[in-house]
Amino acid sequence: MCGRFSFAALAKDVEKRFGIIVHGLGNTARFNCAPTQNLAVITNQEPEKLNYFRWGLIPFWAKDIKIGNKLINAKAETIDQKPSFKNSFLRRRCLVPADGFYEWKKAKEKIPYRIILKNNELFSIAGIWDKWKDQNGEEINSFSIITTNPNELVNKIHNRMPVILHQEDEKTWLENKSVEELKKLLKPFPANKMEAFPISKLINSPLNDFAEVIEPLK
Repeated sequence: MCGRFSFAALAKDVEKRFGIIVHGLGNTARFNCAPTQNLAVITNQEPEKLNYFRWGLIPFWAKDIKIGNKLINAKAETIDQKPSFKNSFLRRRCLVPADGFYEWKKAKEKIPYRIILKNNELFSIAGIWDKWKDQNGEEINSFSIITTNPNELVNKIHNRMPVILHQEDEKTWLENKSVEELKKLLKPFPANKMEAFPISKLINSPLNDFAEVIEPLK
């Protein structure tokens, strides 16, 4: 699974990389993005800007918001089959901007790793989103990150990884309606374009959302 990532880029760099406009106060640096938080996404309905949706997909038909706590990830292999994800996969897709993600390697004690693209490049994770209304009619937008089998690098740490899209495939992910073409994009990102390193256990708590959590372990 993918249960944490970071998105701490400057607004001007986000605008340049994704060809969007960052409104208002700009993008707040987030070093420890966690489920249930409102985080930045770029949707197929509004591809020109950042929106902030709750992490943990709440399907439109759900009766309880808590279902989102279990739906932070969607498996690429079954995303077009599972009732919780199928409708969103067909109609509501998004990019989840990031500059790194975290996985924990099993040992005597779990060791957290930060995984990034070489040169610290910004990237996008393939996501899906949905709209849900509570009993009071309040609308909540939420999203899920799509995961796939790990590449050779991530496989040494964990058995799943987020689907990182190639930049040239991002428009296709947002606009294409062919299930066959979309599923072709849901594959592991090349290991030779990535790097990983252990970091402090500070990352274990979502309350620790500051720059020190991303520093390599000495």
